[in-house]
Amino acid sequence: MPDETAPTDATPDPAPAGSRSPSSVLGALGCGCVALLVVPVVVLVVLLSGGLSGSTDFPRVAPEKMADRAFQRSQEAYDLMGFERTVQPGVEKTGVSTENTLSSGYCYDGGLLGLEDKTVDGAYRMSHSWALDHVPADQAVSGLRRLHRQLKDDGWEVSSYREGGKSKSWDLYVERDDGNERMSFSWYPDRKYFTGGASVPCAYDPEWKDGDAGLPEVDQWPPSLGPAQRKK
Repeated sequence: MPDETAPTDATPDPAPAGSRSPSSVLGALGCGCVALLVVPVVVLVVLLSGGLSGSTDFPRVAPEKMADRAFQRSQEAYDLMGFERTVQPGVEKTGVSTENTLSSGYCYDGGLLGLEDKTVDGAYRMSHSWALDHVPADQAVSGLRRLHRQLKDDGWEVSSYREGGKSKSWDLYVERDDGNERMSFSWYPDRKYFTGGASVPCAYDPEWKDGDAGLPEVDQWPPSLGPAQRKK
């Protein structure tokens, strides 16, 4: 199957402003150009205010709930892959051993037209990572293809999908909610190593107080990943 990559719409950069001052333009064109100058200014103000509004409009959700949401995304993908092993919390050696970990990260305000991003006080983003060693080709290939089809049917947008053959990695990246929620999966044939991960949208910690610094405190020790979770 050929590589598949979702097209990305490129947004052209705005044209640079002219080098002449407004007064020289007015002198050259006359008073009739005032209206032409006012319209772009109004449009620019609207674009700036629109680009900033809602950029930090995150829900107020306890970190534990968002951590559980990220873990459940991984558990669902784990089930779709057909894995039967139980993965205990933690990781011994990243990229080699099994993994089942939670982590939290900062959220950013998007800055002015996407420039000068700043961290948002009291906001956080939870992610879950997992990995399995000794994953054979038949299980990885069939599982990834099944996962690819199912996630598309469930409404996820496939941002990238590659079947790497015997030498290159097999990769699947999906997202939804304008990229606020994402999952990624990779299988490395040479090492028979499979990795997965899920990140959920940003949220405000309800316990956050003015003057607090850093990320909100959260229990980053997930449940065991595997068949036992299906029975709950």
